[in-house]
Amino acid sequence: MPKAEPQRSCIACREPRDKRGLIRFVLAPDTTVVPDLQQKLPGRGVYTCCKASCLKAAAQKRQFSRGFKTEVLGGDPEQLVRQVGAKMEERIAGYLSLANKGGKVVSGSDQVAEKLKKGGVGILFLATDISADIGEKFRGLAELKGVACMALFTKERLGELIGKELRSVLAILDSGFVGSISLEMERYRNFFEEERE
Repeated sequence: MPKAEPQRSCIACREPRDKRGLIRFVLAPDTTVVPDLQQKLPGRGVYTCCKASCLKAAAQKRQFSRGFKTEVLGGDPEQLVRQVGAKMEERIAGYLSLANKGGKVVSGSDQVAEKLKKGGVGILFLATDISADIGEKFRGLAELKGVACMALFTKERLGELIGKELRSVLAILDSGFVGSISLEMERYRNFFEEERE
């Protein structure tokens, strides 16, 4: 019989959920609230749903101080949302770099378009500062082929992640990286869902 996933309650909405579906926070030695996305940092943890709205509510209602049973620093709602968002972006960037090192990234408009048409692309990354026409063209191609599309990093950042100049589009080829990146993308989208409605 499979082992049951440990449950924790969100300090904002009080809903019990599987621990891995929540965001864990710990206290730094100076009592600053620190997001622990990998749930590996030492110390007592408190949890919120993987939603910006729950995180903001927890901070506004001073639930971190209650959860840790001490006065905490860094409990500003907007700042915490930015921190978690930045850490999620770092994780996606890390997987993207690893996929590149593993030879599973194609970049450059022509090469990506060709690969999309032939098949074998798992995820398409578009630069946030891509021109509207080019973005539309690649979104259309990706949709036609059933490929997930994400706009998260600038051209400069996409280029940096694969050790090249500016890149408007990157394709992650079908591989084990697709599942990991998809999972992180889903968490990122869920987190900011209410913010962007």
